[in-house]
Amino acid sequence: MIKISAYRWFALLCLFLTALWISVSSIFFKASEQTVVFAQRGFLAPDFELRSIDGGTIRLSDLRGKVVILNFWASWCPPCREEMPALQRVYQAYQSQGVEVIAVNATSQDTLSDALSFVQDNGLTFSVLLDEQGGVQSTYRISGLPTTFFIDREGKIRELIIGGPLSEALLLAQAQRLSQQGEP
Repeated sequence: MIKISAYRWFALLCLFLTALWISVSSIFFKASEQTVVFAQRGFLAPDFELRSIDGGTIRLSDLRGKVVILNFWASWCPPCREEMPALQRVYQAYQSQGVEVIAVNATSQDTLSDALSFVQDNGLTFSVLLDEQGGVQSTYRISGLPTTFFIDREGKIRELIIGGPLSEALLLAQAQRLSQQGEP
């Protein structure tokens, strides 16, 4: 009869429990479609629904299948103001290729009248949404304005840039790269 020491029994028990944990974890925690509670590169962009300046609402998840340039801004922010014309030109150039520009106004830190005046004065035609309570800014952990997220057709964040103004060349390069990936 073979005798197994207490140490070996303990080692075998640890191996068995480790294998059991790995098996159970793989069933309950699938990494293929992870969503996080906050915005992070490589993960699905957290969904939200906000009112637009034209009175409608837009839900981010409804834009799946399109490339989304998600920009957080305020009318009092000089770099935000400076990059808006470039965002408008990129939108006009790539809208037909499934690129959407969504500008989320930090309305909780701005005034609605100033935001509306800025949009009208600059002839912005892309969607401008109002984050009146700051909830989306919180979810996306916005620490400075402007902040821009580049989201692919599957809804995953591929790049994020804090600060600005972003150059038109950078915006065009990102729009082109993402619009050519996984075209429908």
